[in-house]
Amino acid sequence: MTADQMRYLLVLALCLAITAPLEFLGGRVYRRPLRTIKAVLPVAAVFLVWDAVALASGVWSLNPRHVSGVGALGLPIEEVLFFVVVPLCALLTFGCVEALLGVSRRAGRPRSGKERAP
Repeated sequence: MTADQMRYLLVLALCLAITAPLEFLGGRVYRRPLRTIKAVLPVAAVFLVWDAVALASGVWSLNPRHVSGVGALGLPIEEVLFFVVVPLCALLTFGCVEALLGVSRRAGRPRSGKERAP
């Protein structure tokens, strides 16, 4: 695999690496795997189908020079991973911001201190 073909995977790995510490600052994404799967999978499925249809119909294309050539679901593995990695990073960021601001996820307002954190 060439450096160009690894670049997309490297960017995805860096996204995960950069946001991973947010789990310990209150992101609580990896500690709740079922909740995370329920949040990411339906959205990823919709966009993966959309992406596959668009690629198959020629609406857009991916340069083979910039993807590994390994595929899943008729898409390059990088595209499949994109629709998992980016939402994970977004969930981590959102959860961390909420935790740092002390916002209750249920009420959307600051916690009183008496409530149990979700």
